[in-house]
Amino acid sequence: MLKSYFNKYYWLCCLIPMLVIGKAKAEDGYEMWLRYHAVANEQQLKTYRQQITQLVVQGESVTMQKAAAELQRGLGGLLAKPMASATQHPAKNALVVGTPKNSALIAALGLESELAALGDEGYLIANKLINKRPIRVIAANTDIGALYGSFHFLRLLQTQQSLDKLAIHSAPKLQHRVVNHWDNLNRVIERGYAGLSLWDWGTLPDYKSERYEDYARINASLGINGTVLNNVNADPRILSDQFLEKIAALADVFRPYGIKVYLSINYNSPRAFGDLDLADPLDPRVQQWWKERTKKVYDYIPDFGGYLVKANSEGQPGPQDYGRNHADGANMLADALKPFGGVVFWRAFVYHPDIGDRFRGAYDEFMPLDGKFADNVILQIKNGPIDFQPREPFSPLFASMSKTNMMMEFQVTQEYFGFATHLAYQGPLFEESLRTETYAKGEGSTIGNILEGKVFNTKRTGMAAVINPGTDRNWTGHPFVQSSWYAFGRMAWDHEISAEAAAEEWLRMTFSNEQKFIEPMKNLMMISREAGVNYRSPLGLTHLYSQGDHYGPAPWTENLERADWTAIYYHRAAKDGLGFDRTKTGSNAIAQYPATLAKIYGDVNAVPEELLLWFHHVSWDHKMKSGRTLWEELVHKYYEGVEQVRAMQTAWDAQKAYVDPERFAQVKALLQVQERDAIIWRDSCVLYFQTYSGKSIPAGYEKPKHDLDYYKTLSRTRYVPEPWHPASSSRVLK
Repeated sequence: MLKSYFNKYYWLCCLIPMLVIGKAKAEDGYEMWLRYHAVANEQQLKTYRQQITQLVVQGESVTMQKAAAELQRGLGGLLAKPMASATQHPAKNALVVGTPKNSALIAALGLESELAALGDEGYLIANKLINKRPIRVIAANTDIGALYGSFHFLRLLQTQQSLDKLAIHSAPKLQHRVVNHWDNLNRVIERGYAGLSLWDWGTLPDYKSERYEDYARINASLGINGTVLNNVNADPRILSDQFLEKIAALADVFRPYGIKVYLSINYNSPRAFGDLDLADPLDPRVQQWWKERTKKVYDYIPDFGGYLVKANSEGQPGPQDYGRNHADGANMLADALKPFGGVVFWRAFVYHPDIGDRFRGAYDEFMPLDGKFADNVILQIKNGPIDFQPREPFSPLFASMSKTNMMMEFQVTQEYFGFATHLAYQGPLFEESLRTETYAKGEGSTIGNILEGKVFNTKRTGMAAVINPGTDRNWTGHPFVQSSWYAFGRMAWDHEISAEAAAEEWLRMTFSNEQKFIEPMKNLMMISREAGVNYRSPLGLTHLYSQGDHYGPAPWTENLERADWTAIYYHRAAKDGLGFDRTKTGSNAIAQYPATLAKIYGDVNAVPEELLLWFHHVSWDHKMKSGRTLWEELVHKYYEGVEQVRAMQTAWDAQKAYVDPERFAQVKALLQVQERDAIIWRDSCVLYFQTYSGKSIPAGYEKPKHDLDYYKTLSRTRYVPEPWHPASSSRVLK
């Protein structure tokens, strides 16, 4: 009796300070969507407490320990009381977690047939009976599947889902679900807007920051199973013993969470190390060098995932320097990795200054190589043919490389969406890309189905995203950039998940389950990407950014080192109209698409208007579906983008009661900055294009406060390029 009283008193004493501290501590966004605060709805909390009375985790691997710890942390926080635990003899309404191999309880349930279809990473969550007692079970074929299921179960509680009729079967549709970091070894992040690199190379391997494990938890909660630690503009030193020892320490942290480490490599590494005077992929000495260096990598990291390669792109070295092609280069590395089960992610982001239309670059280089890549090579292709623009048509490679493994590369870090300053949820962009109908093999040939291997029957599948989190406490700078990371992970697991569904989950897990908050905030998120398109580059305009920083507007950019780095190269504004002709009368880039789609894109009256100026040079007086002329529609879109930002401000201001003061104030201030910037974008672009259209801004629109010369000057003085130190390939530590 005394012991029971002491235990209750002990937990009460522990819990009260925790609750007080939790209330007093400012919200800084560090927890992201793993925010296990007590369920606010009292009736729901009472129901959950009745439905989950005990945690039973069998299995002693480190991964199962992590699953148990996450469930203890999550259930203890969400239910606002410590969770009783056991390793056997589950009580009524216990939560039992395990696999048929590590748990006699799971094995006794006879779930083999259900689990067989879920593979190595899938799981089921269901209501079952053990000894006639009702229980809830998280079962999988592997320990990592059980961990993924544990995160899913916690998500059910975080989003206040019913546990009455649980019958969830979930397995990833893509094999490689990878996040890319563009971190340099000096800790400066190229296109990173949330502080320095997470990887503190100076203190590794001896000191492992708690952030490393939290980073792994964040990714594992989405089923992300790979991370590329360094910039694609790679410093060769990443393969030195000094850095491999440090990377091995990170891999040790990530391994229990099912996350493999990958590295971006510099193709000139044999030269940079001083071992050879060339890097020709067909030279036996080069091949041997990579085999030996790769073996060394696996000596440090036995489950190393493989290499990510940017070659012969934007000045990076590659096989073409020796008269070889991309397949020659990729296959040499694939051969070195194959004995260890590693893969090559070979980026298809290539374009040369002498090409007439940069849009055509990747297709023209890679299509002749279809079927010539090794089976452990995966082409990593950006979602569009140019460069992560606010809206692009899909890269035609996806509908054409029928004999080659492919994965899509998205961007979460907001290089072209206002850095960590603007609110621009990328879920709609991801969904738009993944659900695009390519007609590669008739209807149903969506990008998502192609990536899954359903259309071309490819063996290796995947999706990657450039995320670039940093040392900011909330990881991403702007709190809402977290939502794009979340949406990517959910869609990489299942490309059929909608952007709206992902947004609602994220809002519930990150802020509040109040419906009065959810609906307006979901609407805000769903218009935010389109707002960013409208006040930057509507109707298929693209690449209107100031060079270097990619932040502010500069549609007037010309006379640079390369034509395809200027804005005028893309918009082709003239007295007769606007837009890039990619039809048969122009670059004929539409011929790279399947015939059904090429016909649609090639018809000025059939092409979706949001892609109009991607494919057509159109008269200023061209009639749009709205009844407005092209000029009038262009002006309307630019002004609509600003109004959408203002609507976002109004929606956010109404949520003060549902959001903690710290994050509310931060987002409110950033939306004010976004409105200011959106007006600058609008006025700069409208005034600039007006010099070609010769037409006035229609009545009813607020007039720009300054003339065009003011905005041209502003672009040279206001926006300071981000700090960035390009990777050095001149020397390396051995």
